[in-house]
Amino acid sequence: MEIERKFLVDTLPDLDGVKFDKITQAYLSITPEARVRKRGEKYYYTEKGEGALVREEIEREITRDEYETLFEKSEGRVLEKTRYCIPYLDHIIELDIYEGRHAGLIVAEIEFSSEAQAHSFVAPDWLGKEITYDISFRNKILACT
Repeated sequence: MEIERKFLVDTLPDLDGVKFDKITQAYLSITPEARVRKRGEKYYYTEKGEGALVREEIEREITRDEYETLFEKSEGRVLEKTRYCIPYLDHIIELDIYEGRHAGLIVAEIEFSSEAQAHSFVAPDWLGKEITYDISFRNKILACT
């Protein structure tokens, strides 16, 4: 189960010394959602259910060979981004700076252990408009546009 809120970011916080990874993810299917991801030197296969704030998520680590084989089936539905992991209170804000055709788009995601925790979260000032319920900012949609 994934419980997550998403926000646009207009003004970057100070990222000096913040851990980051390069991510490439390719979509094998949009509905149902299935993707492969390379994050740093690790590879993952993920399936996600429908929903906004709360949705099912199944993820497992795969080999590089599995990733490359599945990546070829993505038919160009690929996203590239740099993800910064920013500690904030008891959470980690994952800040994604998109590259390629979505260069300039910056989105922050925060995962929670419960819906109550998600609803009580007070965002830092540098987070902009909440887009949790705006499907146009879903990665699977961005990968197709």
